[in-house]
Amino acid sequence: MAQHDLYDVIIIGGGPAGLTAAIYAKRAVLKCVLVEKGVPGGQVAITKGVENYPGFIEISGFDLSERFFEHAKWYDLETIRQEAVAIEPGIDFHSVRLDNGETLNALSLILAAGGSSRKLGVAGETENFGKGVSYCATCDGFFFRDKVVCIVGGGDTALEDALFLAKITRRVYLIHRRDEFRASRIIQQRVQSEPNIEILVNTVITRIDDNGQGVRAVALRNIQTNEERELEVEGVFIFVGFTPNSALVPAGMKTSASGYVLTDEKCETNIAGIFVAGDLRQNYAKQIVIAASEGCIAALAAARYVETRRAGGHNI
Repeated sequence: MAQHDLYDVIIIGGGPAGLTAAIYAKRAVLKCVLVEKGVPGGQVAITKGVENYPGFIEISGFDLSERFFEHAKWYDLETIRQEAVAIEPGIDFHSVRLDNGETLNALSLILAAGGSSRKLGVAGETENFGKGVSYCATCDGFFFRDKVVCIVGGGDTALEDALFLAKITRRVYLIHRRDEFRASRIIQQRVQSEPNIEILVNTVITRIDDNGQGVRAVALRNIQTNEERELEVEGVFIFVGFTPNSALVPAGMKTSASGYVLTDEKCETNIAGIFVAGDLRQNYAKQIVIAASEGCIAALAAARYVETRRAGGHNI
């Protein structure tokens, strides 16, 4: 392989983690390419409004994504609009296969493929995303101040966000398909003692209705009695799980039971030279600012890794 065919770093994923990694990689004067199959920004690009990213009191997800991308492109970032279909770790370099049959090689990789919230799969869910349907109370709760909302789910995230929303909304309905929650006992006790939360167990949402402007109600069904009714709400927060995009994770890379990649404090995996940042990484919370910070860390660590390899006389 010719030296000029080898990248210093290949970044997979064009969300906040990947684009931030690209900015820092280019500032470190690394030979870098970003591979993204879709539009820059990832999940953020389809988010209606962002109010918790430092420096912006309010900005649409699309506009924030554009600013990330424009910043990265200012450094003459090379981008490839293809899907990465496989990662092949190596001793001298790592390879990334694209869906067009091309193979890219680099000393280091930053995997920022992200993930996605699981959907209920009911009528009205997709149509009202960003218009009352949300998968992040921390991101969107402010828009529902003094309104009536419902939360779907039974784990820690659902109950913690129910407590969060109870402080700013007029009423919170907590809907769970079972009669017992999976959340920790202490969180359950807090929810049960919160007067602004009404718990509806053995209940599922079968449809989300709107009035042309946004969510106006949900259709409910009791799975034990089959009784159906309508509940008027203006917001529906869905917390039935999050799925990391782990299809590219190579064999031998350490992951959690849920499929999130385990790394050290430098975002480096157990495979030397491969770093993971953003929602695919096992971390405390899924927030834009956290993904961006991890992209920075991964790029700085990758730069140091490449520098060490070069100083060691690496040659292909």
